[in-house]
Amino acid sequence: MFHYNVMELMLICSGETYTPRVFPLQMWERHLLVGEDDMSNVNTLVQLGMDSKAADAAQESTTQEVEANKDHFIHRDGKIYAGTHLIVDLYQSRHLDDIDFIEDTLRACITESRATLLHFHLHRFEPNGVSGVAVLAESHISIHTWPEAHYAALDIFMCGDADPHACLPILEQAFEAGRMDVQEFYRGEAIDE
Repeated sequence: MFHYNVMELMLICSGETYTPRVFPLQMWERHLLVGEDDMSNVNTLVQLGMDSKAADAAQESTTQEVEANKDHFIHRDGKIYAGTHLIVDLYQSRHLDDIDFIEDTLRACITESRATLLHFHLHRFEPNGVSGVAVLAESHISIHTWPEAHYAALDIFMCGDADPHACLPILEQAFEAGRMDVQEFYRGEAIDE
């Protein structure tokens, strides 16, 4: 059985050369299972828009400096926990199929919450809908939209000094939400036990 990592599989298929920019190859490692062939994984990557050409065009990675040796745990009201996780549902919303608008809105959230962007990727589906994630040093923001239902689901998880609540008025106003439901969770509350 042959063992390739994902980046090697993409290169075998595309014939391009690869120079690591941000992620070492080990982070992409994926071993083929019994019965899989080399091309099945490459075809899946192409269908998902994750081939090397699409990756260069559609994804952004940054090498933002992140404070070394900082645990980013939250110490508040005598509790220690990993972070605040907001589950956000937007109803009767607009602009849910506009990928540029969604990117601008999420970037505004990142700035306002004082988070550090590491990687950003959005994907537009046909005939409609957008899914994506902003990977942050403090965790992530993800979005999934159903324009035909005027609905969007967002997941905002942040630790350290970043403030996920700062995203809420931006999202409500930008997407002109008729209704916004928010659930809040403190992740890792049992850490100090």
